Amino acid sequence: MITYQILNLDHAKQLHEIDRSEYIDLIYEVSAQGLVEHKQDHECASWGQGQLEEMQDRYVYELQHGGMAYGAFDGTKLVGFGVLAHQFRGKEHNQLQLDLMYVSRAYRRQGIGTRILSFLSEEARIRGAQSLYISSTETRSAVSFYQSQGSEVTGELDVELYTKEPKDIHMVKELNG
Repeated sequence: MITYQILNLDHAKQLHEIDRSEYIDLIYEVSAQGLVEHKQDHECASWGQGQLEEMQDRYVYELQHGGMAYGAFDGTKLVGFGVLAHQFRGKEHNQLQLDLMYVSRAYRRQGIGTRILSFLSEEARIRGAQSLYISSTETRSAVSFYQSQGSEVTGELDVELYTKEPKDIHMVKELNG
């Protein structure tokens, strides 16, 4: 049975338990005409040590500065998590960023990501955000997931986030409420 809880700084040491690996058959690129598909055929491995440390640093930074994290557990094993960043973004400072979100390979397509995103969306709304800014990896699985949750490619790029991750698909999820 999967259980859910708000995460704290101590959970950073469990992020290595997430298996982010996946087979990538398609990636997207944003063009003037919309999303352009590029066929792929490769396996994406889980994190290397440097990537894991970078993710742990981002996790800790956000929690120390007022962001929050929510996770899914199978027993004591972390199998999914998301991080809501602390800093308001957008021209009107009415967006919060979904900074990190991963579900382990063996646990995907079971509603875990939907539940995490729903919880973080509600938290963002409570904090006063009107939308979530999502800088999604360009894979079919990630983009399709966020689209299925009501996100759309944004016409208003966050320059700082775009500069950090120009190949990502930058999306916005409106928070009704």
